[in-house]
Amino acid sequence: MKTTIEKLPGDTEGVSYELTVFRFKGSSRKTPTAYIQAALHAGELPGVVAIHALMPKLRAAEAEGRILGDITIVPAANPVGRAQYHFGEVQGRFHLGTRTNFNRDFPLLDRPDASALPPATLAATVDIRLKRRLVELSVGHDIVLDLHCDDESVPYLYVPSVLWPAMQDCAAAMGVDAVILWEGASGAAFEEAAIHPWLRLPREKAGLDRRVVTTVEYRGLADVYDNYAKSDAEGIYRLLATRGVIADEKAAKPRKFTGIAAPIANVELISMPRAGAILFHVEPGQRVRKGARLATIVHTPGAEDGAIDIHAPQAGYILTRVVHRSGRAGDDIVKLIGEAPSAKAKQGALED
Repeated sequence: MKTTIEKLPGDTEGVSYELTVFRFKGSSRKTPTAYIQAALHAGELPGVVAIHALMPKLRAAEAEGRILGDITIVPAANPVGRAQYHFGEVQGRFHLGTRTNFNRDFPLLDRPDASALPPATLAATVDIRLKRRLVELSVGHDIVLDLHCDDESVPYLYVPSVLWPAMQDCAAAMGVDAVILWEGASGAAFEEAAIHPWLRLPREKAGLDRRVVTTVEYRGLADVYDNYAKSDAEGIYRLLATRGVIADEKAAKPRKFTGIAAPIANVELISMPRAGAILFHVEPGQRVRKGARLATIVHTPGAEDGAIDIHAPQAGYILTRVVHRSGRAGDDIVKLIGEAPSAKAKQGALED
């Protein structure tokens, strides 16, 4: 294994960041290669600890000569966001200097080759330079995993619809409960940047059945536990074995995906009609009927009519809910996977 610590100059004098990159060299040029990163949204740590738990398994495979395809790992992909603290809370989703989501505005290449990247410019802000480097590290790999988490949720994947159902084996290997299939634009999120160059090739050359590109949502922000880290690491390892990056017949044993797979159009974003305190009546992973009470918003405490209920617009599956217990009018607080397209359906990214 080769370890590189890259320096990323900041936007002001005397400021720089470090990006750690691990590389495992495969023994075969014919097998798939993999790129894995975590914490692009810097406060989302379940993927970071999953990678930490994965590394001993990869080192053991390397020592035994079982790594067939190249593997590149960036365990903490956003040192810029990790350094952004405001009143004791990490602000790792948006770059404070440009107000841009760290998972938007990645360069979209016309071919899976780092030479297609636009030239780096000295005037580019650090978040733009970071995104350019992450694309440079990941482009051309057959498997690209971007590890995130939601607020409170079951483990689930975002998958380009063009890669489904060929990626069912990966969803099964990783042990996720749900898959959201998307298409179109997503604001040039990292996942879109990873699949985009392959879609520019003729289908016979793109080898889409060989590709794995996904945003992995590892439950919620607070789900940073040893048992989850180990099980998530085992899931990633199984995926690598299943797709032939690592030689391990036991881990590569076929599994069947039994979770939910639905188009992004079926996701209902349940919002607050009034500002106030949130009393949830459902949890992620729960199935509900149309009209089921999802939450109560206490908008005028103590008043006889001081609360209002929110109901399910259709039958479905509770995917996520927010971690906080207060909000503003219009805030989305629940994602529900419906049995039919939402009346407010949207493609691409669900949230900013």
